[in-house]
Amino acid sequence: MNNIALVKKSTYFDSVTLMGLSKRLSLLPGVLKVSLSMGTELNQSLLKQSGMNSEETDAATPNDLMIALVLEEGVDSRELLEQVERALTRKNNADAGEQVPARSIRGAIDRLQDANLAIISVPGEYAAFEAKRALDNNLHVMLFSDNVSIEDEIKLKKIAHEKGLLMMGPDCGTAIINQKPLCFANAVQPGSVGIVGASGTGMQEVISLLDAAGEGISQAIGTGGRDLSNAVGGIMSLDALDSLSKDEQTEIIVFVAKAPEVGVIQKIESVVSSYTKPVVLCFLSDKIQPKKKGSVYYVNSLEQAALSVLQIRSGKGNLMDTEDFGMDKVALNPPQLNKSQKYVRGVFCGGTLTNEARMIFKQINPNAPVFCNVSHCEQEALDDWMKSAGNVFLDMGDDIFTVGKAHPMIDPELRNQRIYQEALDPEVAVVLFDVVLGYGAHPDPVQSVLVSINEAKEELSKQGRDICFVGYVLGTDLDPQNRSFCVEKLRQAGVIVANTNAQAARIASALIKEVK
Repeated sequence: MNNIALVKKSTYFDSVTLMGLSKRLSLLPGVLKVSLSMGTELNQSLLKQSGMNSEETDAATPNDLMIALVLEEGVDSRELLEQVERALTRKNNADAGEQVPARSIRGAIDRLQDANLAIISVPGEYAAFEAKRALDNNLHVMLFSDNVSIEDEIKLKKIAHEKGLLMMGPDCGTAIINQKPLCFANAVQPGSVGIVGASGTGMQEVISLLDAAGEGISQAIGTGGRDLSNAVGGIMSLDALDSLSKDEQTEIIVFVAKAPEVGVIQKIESVVSSYTKPVVLCFLSDKIQPKKKGSVYYVNSLEQAALSVLQIRSGKGNLMDTEDFGMDKVALNPPQLNKSQKYVRGVFCGGTLTNEARMIFKQINPNAPVFCNVSHCEQEALDDWMKSAGNVFLDMGDDIFTVGKAHPMIDPELRNQRIYQEALDPEVAVVLFDVVLGYGAHPDPVQSVLVSINEAKEELSKQGRDICFVGYVLGTDLDPQNRSFCVEKLRQAGVIVANTNAQAARIASALIKEVK
């Protein structure tokens, strides 16, 4: 084999572009492996682990492009590098005959004079400036970018509030506005349930569960996770809730968030208690006890949020139990495990799904050692997130894994590598994972994850061991990937597939209790 690893200084490409180029180049004759990535610490570490690094890549900076190839013997490396160069050059130049894309907010407005919303996804250092320009031009904003300062977020949201505009984000990945799915969103039927969320995958699960139960969505408005901090004060959450309270299409309102700060919870409670429409407040916190207060329903899981909407529709007086939703009827046929296999490793694409699974697992196993990279509990921090110990719940979409890499919903390669790694740990009984479908997500995430699962099973078979894989597929049958097809494909491969993320966490807990 012939290894090549070099660096193009001060050459930036976004991670999604590099992912696509890498996949196309990997199909070229004589190419065994290819990696195009920015010189971040994580990407340098991944190159070292794969043995594809060099002194030059080890010294790269986050603004440098790293090119690493593993070629068959006898392949002309100069020709391959020229093809790489041509591929990179084509991405920087519009093809002949193609319309050159607009390079500014103003240029886009001139082309689309009826547009009233801008989706902004640029490096964080430029994002606030572009969002301000969009708001100045009276456009609603969905700010997909992260790494925007909280001071800039407050300024932008105050401007939007004064103008009566939506300022969704920063770090807002999901919305459905007037039946149009934006960024990471699912294809669902229209209806009368309006959702506001400071959590992208949290909104997606509630939306998908409601769709499966025959309920449609009027609007789904993302706010960005920091909106619920005391510093921001829930500016956009309150504006979004107000807009849904006045929306003629919306009959039921759902609010989804990880645990907000106390001051913001009080603001939201004060506002929604005056609404004539029923409101479901879903705060993912074990400090929240399910209850009904007037027309406001308090729940602490995504599953319960969907159930509460169905309860409101049915006219029942009390909160429905999860059993009534048929959520724990999955037949378990676990493989034979040994006594040393005692831990659960959750490897997720969705941050909210990670947090919910961790919370439910802890409720069932209060004395078990639990670690999680999106927990605010100091006792749950791992010293090294590249290596697990105990029961671990990892959000692979967290910044520590996505700096210079595409989100795992787009490119699940790094997440799937971690599934393989966890499965081979002799102390692991269950690998728990999610598969997120919808617009913006990987076109075939199930096939992608099954490659890692099958490789792990093959290696474990050689060692005379087995393991349980428990999965949850977030999505709808209307999504491009089709949820029913994905579920069946996983089950045929021996994966236990839950009907909700909460159920998946309960199943994982039940399996390790069986080993004990």
